[in-house]
Amino acid sequence: MPHDTTPEPVTVLGLGAMGTALADAFLAAGHPTVVWNRSAAKAEPLVARGAVRAATPAEAVAANPLIVACVLDYDVLRTVLAGAEPVLAGRTLVNLTSGSPEQARDLADWAAAHDLAYLDGAIMITPPGIGGPHATLLFSGAPDLLARHRATLAALGEPVDLGPDAGVAGLYDTALLGLMWSALTGWLHGVALVGADGVRAADFTPVATRWLAGAVVGFIDRYTTQVDAGHYPGDDADLDIHLAAMRHLLHAGRARGVDTALPELLARQAEQAIAAGHGADSYARLVEVMRK
Repeated sequence: MPHDTTPEPVTVLGLGAMGTALADAFLAAGHPTVVWNRSAAKAEPLVARGAVRAATPAEAVAANPLIVACVLDYDVLRTVLAGAEPVLAGRTLVNLTSGSPEQARDLADWAAAHDLAYLDGAIMITPPGIGGPHATLLFSGAPDLLARHRATLAALGEPVDLGPDAGVAGLYDTALLGLMWSALTGWLHGVALVGADGVRAADFTPVATRWLAGAVVGFIDRYTTQVDAGHYPGDDADLDIHLAAMRHLLHAGRARGVDTALPELLARQAEQAIAAGHGADSYARLVEVMRK
């Protein structure tokens, strides 16, 4: 039998910057889209592009079997859905609201008690990137839900399935944001350091991104196996060598009046591992310091 290629209708709850971008992407992909926002005026540009504005959350939920929510936080979402409880049964909620893994698991339990299928998600792009080639969305919850709605959700970005535990998407989200902030802070520290000697960020950055994309990604690939095995052979560069280089970074920063909080943290963790007898291990050994 031929597959139905008719675009799936969808309801979007919440029209902040991200919610508006989600609704825009659905409309651009041809999906009939119902929208609701506490401040109704925010829906007007979307209505002009073909969306249907619902007067209440209950009306918005009742309009379609698939509901996508992106509001301020989980408490706000609970408040919004509380008015729609009589029409929740048999529908699917894809929650793209930011929150903790524990909140996602609690909401999944609440949804199950209302016969509402639940898929938790995390958006790994800013609003202007929604629907673009670099947009990635992480999903966790019942795998059949993502499979069923993948074509619709793909209008927002590449869907990535993280398994049946509803809390995992939020867990990845927070971990990946930590990675982003760490990388950006490291780059900014480098910009400040070389800038103290008159080097422009525009000159430093191409070298930095080449280093990140090549050598640093290579380290991550190598250390992934070590972390999972709990075995950290220092055959590329051991912690004693890393600490010596960190001390050069500290000296260079102090000599130039650049903040040294970041390299001090790195050196302190390396010193802890070395003091515990792991100076000959690889940099990946520091995961044990972080776990403690």
